[in-house]
Amino acid sequence: MLQRSYNDKIPQWRTWLAGWQQLDFVLLFLVVCLTAFGGLMIQSTEVRQETVRWFWLYHWILGAIGLFVALFIARLRYEFLIQWHWIIYGLTNLSLLAIKFFGVEINGSTRWLNILGIQFQPSEFAKLGLIITMAALLHARPATSIPSILRTLAITAVPWALVFAQPDLGTSLVFGAITLGMLYWANANPGWLILMISCLPSAILFNVHRPAWYGWLGVMGIIAWFTLPWRRIGTTLTIFANTLAGGASGYLWNEFLKEYQKDRLILFLQPEKDPLGGGYHLIQSRIAIGAGEMWGKGLQNGTQTQLNFIPEQHTDFIFSAVGEELGFIGCIGLLIVFWLICLRLIVIAQNASENFGSLLAVGVLSMIIFQVFVNISMTIGLAPITGIPLPWMSYGRSALLTNFLAIGLVESVANNRPRLHFRRGEW
Repeated sequence: MLQRSYNDKIPQWRTWLAGWQQLDFVLLFLVVCLTAFGGLMIQSTEVRQETVRWFWLYHWILGAIGLFVALFIARLRYEFLIQWHWIIYGLTNLSLLAIKFFGVEINGSTRWLNILGIQFQPSEFAKLGLIITMAALLHARPATSIPSILRTLAITAVPWALVFAQPDLGTSLVFGAITLGMLYWANANPGWLILMISCLPSAILFNVHRPAWYGWLGVMGIIAWFTLPWRRIGTTLTIFANTLAGGASGYLWNEFLKEYQKDRLILFLQPEKDPLGGGYHLIQSRIAIGAGEMWGKGLQNGTQTQLNFIPEQHTDFIFSAVGEELGFIGCIGLLIVFWLICLRLIVIAQNASENFGSLLAVGVLSMIIFQVFVNISMTIGLAPITGIPLPWMSYGRSALLTNFLAIGLVESVANNRPRLHFRRGEW
């Protein structure tokens, strides 16, 4: 009798655990390890502070909350989001618009809302809202035609413009990376994607190296001729748009960008021009990473880190603390973990049960890759300082929670994948 009662309980446990049977536990483990490591590095930056701020503890607590929410989302059927994507899109834009009227200023920027004493950054959650909206649109109509791409870009332009107007250049760039990645996965012609971003390099080359700009015009004309449906009209419009971008770049630079934005965009090339102002962060960050050499100085032993030479190093410049205290080996180890996370996201995208789930995974992949690339590049002087956090490592409540929500969504895709193979082009 006792044996029968024991056996009767087994199916209940199996039923309860069945909701997570197909989770990608490797991905989940890597994300948890990154969050734990991020808290450890944040704690190291605070050891010798005059006042203990407990950011590392808050990072771990919010990480635990994010993990719980991600596991909850993973049990749900992600397909229901298709029916709600317009509502999600509307709420995303409303939250971004609310910044204009109810925004809270922190460190000179107005990007936060305060609800019941809790401050959050809508632009971080808007990344996930954009991914869901674009996945639903491209699921219904793949990017195999120019009208489909234009429709997608028109929908994306609204939240992008609201974020750019805050101004938040870093997050607006993330929006662009997400859009390009998802359009490519939705079978957009790669030539069209190059033409979409061609005006930005054209504007830069026009002012930096005029012969290279002429060469760029020629290359874009060739791509337009062989990829656009109306060769003559398409090529003419492409060359005109790139010429206009180059010619108007000087006016736009002087009239639309604020001085601190200009400094962020060009000072990384020669930070020594303003060593005590806009170039200070970058100079100190490079010194810290270089001082770590091969093995680093050890946790809590980095001079640049412990003496607080790098402002806000627990947020955007957390990688400089890793470089100084754990050295080249620590940096490479961190990059390998990010590479493994991206690899798992690609596997989930390929094995998704249908196109909507595959696009969700690729959207999250595009977001993570771009943020990692830009954040690390800016700490070593290869990219402008744009305020993009390092996923799961930098302290930031909205960013950390958004990343866990994104992982929960991807785990839901992994948890509901009956078929084994999905590749780009199978629509």
